[in-house]
Amino acid sequence: MNEALISSPAGVMAVLIAVVAFWFWLEKATQWKVFSYLPPLIFIYATPVLLSNSGLIPFKSEAYDFLRHYGLPVFIVLMLVKVDVLGAVRIMGKGVFVMLLGSVGVVVGGVLAFWLSQTLSGGWFPLPEDSWKAFGTLAGSWIGGTGNMTAAYAALDGESQHMSMAAAADQMIYLVWLPILLGSKAFADRFNRWARVPEGRIAAMERAAAAHDDGESAPDFVHLVYLALLAVAITAIAITLSDRLPPVVMGGATVVSAGTWLVLLVTTMALVASATPARKLPAAQPIAMAIIYVYVARVGATMNLTDMDWGVLGGFIVMAYAWIIVHGAFILFGAWIFRVDVHTVAIASAANIGGAASAPIVAAHHRESLVPASILMALIGYAVGNYLAIITGRVGQMLIS
Repeated sequence: MNEALISSPAGVMAVLIAVVAFWFWLEKATQWKVFSYLPPLIFIYATPVLLSNSGLIPFKSEAYDFLRHYGLPVFIVLMLVKVDVLGAVRIMGKGVFVMLLGSVGVVVGGVLAFWLSQTLSGGWFPLPEDSWKAFGTLAGSWIGGTGNMTAAYAALDGESQHMSMAAAADQMIYLVWLPILLGSKAFADRFNRWARVPEGRIAAMERAAAAHDDGESAPDFVHLVYLALLAVAITAIAITLSDRLPPVVMGGATVVSAGTWLVLLVTTMALVASATPARKLPAAQPIAMAIIYVYVARVGATMNLTDMDWGVLGGFIVMAYAWIIVHGAFILFGAWIFRVDVHTVAIASAANIGGAASAPIVAAHHRESLVPASILMALIGYAVGNYLAIITGRVGQMLIS
């Protein structure tokens, strides 16, 4: 660690925050079209990879440990305390069930893709046995978003190469899947006839969206103190309990470690808090997103390129394309079963695969009035993402144990 040019924890933390600030500033200042296809997230992850591998910052630091042990659980609390399930259901109706079915499709597709990768382990797409950690990590992103991806990565005790595999596949699929969701608007009439969408569904959604109040007052210092108390208290309780709860072992493999307990406990307690007046506290979400982007930079900084197997990365991306087809099949099945329109279907899939960053983009393209509902749906993905991503990874682990 002393060989790095910047090695002090404060200096390393400053570099990570500067990386996040720079890429969002560049996106806003230039409005380059490249950011429509490659969002700042990918650069925020890749830049620290270059900085650590070039010797500017270390691969290991107390700053990284702090973010992992405290920053991640605080993020989970601040993000999930804003979940409003009833608000999403009021606007999107059965569309919420389509999104949840799409989440199940991510779990099933992830397990099938991992099983296939192990079946072909001697063939074209060899993946190591511990790649179930990468599948679980990517499942977190595809069910909820970046925060779930990092939470699953921590809960499954992932290593830097697993995050690299997940991040690379996430962007490769995003480049193909987002245009499909946007382009589906052109087939709205034919799709709606196929799905037997009831007359008046779209009008009813727009009336519910217009009646929904998603305004948030500007926070004052008391609000920030309340948020800090809530986040730190839940984190402290969860850390204490996770250290005392025994690991769960099945088939000789540890399927619930201390890290898994921590994520599960924080997620559950935060969701309980979202059912209280704490959900109305302003500024929780922007603070949470600031934390998680710095955490993503932290993960990139720990990636040693000399340890990366590029053949494994390519094989994982191929498996991810097979995986997304399963998710798409579940989404289409849900649309037919629940008789849901193409606009809702596209938003539901975007809430899964793209999370809170992409769902509003798809909603604005299909029906601008549904943008607030798309954010609510994405937050539901955040709520279930930690649980389902851990299940995805652990089921894969049990397949080989």
